[in-house]
Amino acid sequence: MLPWKRVLRPLAALLLTAAAVTVPATTAQAAAAPSAGWNDYSCKPSAAHPRPVVLVHGTLGNSVDNWLGLAPYLKVRGYCVFSLDYGQLEGVPFFHGLGPVEKSAGQLKDFVGKVLSATGAAETDVVGHSQGGMMPRYYLRFLGGAAQVNALVGIAPSNHGTTLNGFANLLPYFPGAADLLAKNTPALADQVAGSDFLKRLNAGGDTVPGVRYTVIATKYDEVVTPWRSQYLSGPDVRNVLLQDLCPVDLSEHVAIGLFDRIAFHEVANALDPGRARPTTCASAFD
Repeated sequence: MLPWKRVLRPLAALLLTAAAVTVPATTAQAAAAPSAGWNDYSCKPSAAHPRPVVLVHGTLGNSVDNWLGLAPYLKVRGYCVFSLDYGQLEGVPFFHGLGPVEKSAGQLKDFVGKVLSATGAAETDVVGHSQGGMMPRYYLRFLGGAAQVNALVGIAPSNHGTTLNGFANLLPYFPGAADLLAKNTPALADQVAGSDFLKRLNAGGDTVPGVRYTVIATKYDEVVTPWRSQYLSGPDVRNVLLQDLCPVDLSEHVAIGLFDRIAFHEVANALDPGRARPTTCASAFD
């Protein structure tokens, strides 16, 4: 008999993740939150922060909800901050990041070009949560992004896919399930550990020259599992475990991207390593 409790637990985690990311979607969209300070195309980068920051939401997220915490955090620190919607499926509002990752990377390329043109900057820094921390690597490797991006910061990124606590390993036992997933939600299929997309992305190494990489992970991640699969290998890589910075931080996959100011502090350090300050539990009040 199948261990149903073990099967249902990660599935419930996925559904809770989707709910946590998307519940405020309609109100956030209606309030036009970016007008509160980010996605301001008149913003000109300062000498202290010469590169605009592009925020890339995760699967089932959008350009507003995913960044209600981090965008204002960076904006008040003097950054020009922008966010995009990508991976939209026809007839599915608010729940984005579901289309093929390769196509989404093309949307990111176009958006970065728009941001650079508006701000006059030569390069940008990219910060992404979950799929949004992995997908830009396709842009860097295959779409010329390395010439336009100085740093990539991934918050709980799906760099080597996920087993979803073993749930994804059950797909072969359900005939047609993998094909159904790939047809209806291609990004989910692309992020399953061992997918053809991930094999192509990671072939020949995790990084490309000229870009600084930071990964911020939590050991309590229940969506991108095992959590160590988020880490990258290669030059100019810094892998950070949130609990090494603050042992009592219990943030899981959603919280680390939505409102964890300890993680946000480490994002700021990654964007400006020359002015980095130690990240501790006290950084939650910074």
